[in-house]
Amino acid sequence: MKFSALKKYFLDKLDRELSPQLTYHGLHHTLDVLEACESYIERYNIREDEAELLRIGAVIHDIGFLETYSQHEEKGVEIAKEAMPYFGYNASQIKVVEGLILATKVPQQPQNFLEQIICDADLDYLGRDDFYPIAETLFEELKHFVGLDDRKKWNEIQVNFLNTHNYHTDWAREFRAPAKARFLKELMAKV
Repeated sequence: MKFSALKKYFLDKLDRELSPQLTYHGLHHTLDVLEACESYIERYNIREDEAELLRIGAVIHDIGFLETYSQHEEKGVEIAKEAMPYFGYNASQIKVVEGLILATKVPQQPQNFLEQIICDADLDYLGRDDFYPIAETLFEELKHFVGLDDRKKWNEIQVNFLNTHNYHTDWAREFRAPAKARFLKELMAKV
């Protein structure tokens, strides 16, 4: 019950208040990460108390974009600390969610298994068939927020990112990393 109220509150808030220029980090991304986390919860048979916190992390990991583009994870932690007690969550639960939000900061450095899951869920698309259309939404977003409008430079950024990114869970290493490697090879041929 607590989670459903929190989820509704934050998803409604994201839907109403996120900038339309967030073509990648929009509500659709949050829902995608939540769906990926649900798959991990089932796949790894995550205990319900931990699963609930992972779901919260997925729902609010990018909430900081409501206020800032850079350092949005830190702003998200502030928002989580302020809001979660109203939904009945205690300090130790909030601390876990804080870790989940901060773990998604690039370069990702997860400190535990739940953080590994949210990191892999957050960048799940890197190893999926919809990689190119999703990457294009990020390019559009970066055009607006950081002034990146050079396609060659964008491809170089993607090559560098894919080269330095690592999946953390066994499942993602097995089922996402091979496609990611293929996309990297394709992009390297363009730069």
